[in-house]
Amino acid sequence: MKGLLTIILLILSNSFMTLAWYGHLKFGELKWFSKLGIISIVLISWGVALFEYMFQVPANRIGYKENGGPFSLMELKVIQEVITLLVFTVFSVLFFKNENFKFNHLIGFVFLILAVYFIFKK
Repeated sequence: MKGLLTIILLILSNSFMTLAWYGHLKFGELKWFSKLGIISIVLISWGVALFEYMFQVPANRIGYKENGGPFSLMELKVIQEVITLLVFTVFSVLFFKNENFKFNHLIGFVFLILAVYFIFKK
């Protein structure tokens, strides 16, 4: 149960982080947003990133073996990186119509899955 909760929290966390890091590139199409200066955009992104931390920190605390969770620190990091790339891929394909998922991306994901396999291999 702690493993599943950790993964759900990491997905939520990475969704907010992707929005904070890349959302402003798409939101620039909105009239009111396009008129903002870089400081305002950074502050808005910071506000969005706050929600990322509200999910990321509990995910790591719940999931970490030393706190009674199922994952080592290395495993948590690899899970987080894979989730980050999956969330980013979905985000970029859905929100940026000029981005395409290509065969080389698929190959890269296969290697990431292999990385997860080797990290978790005892």
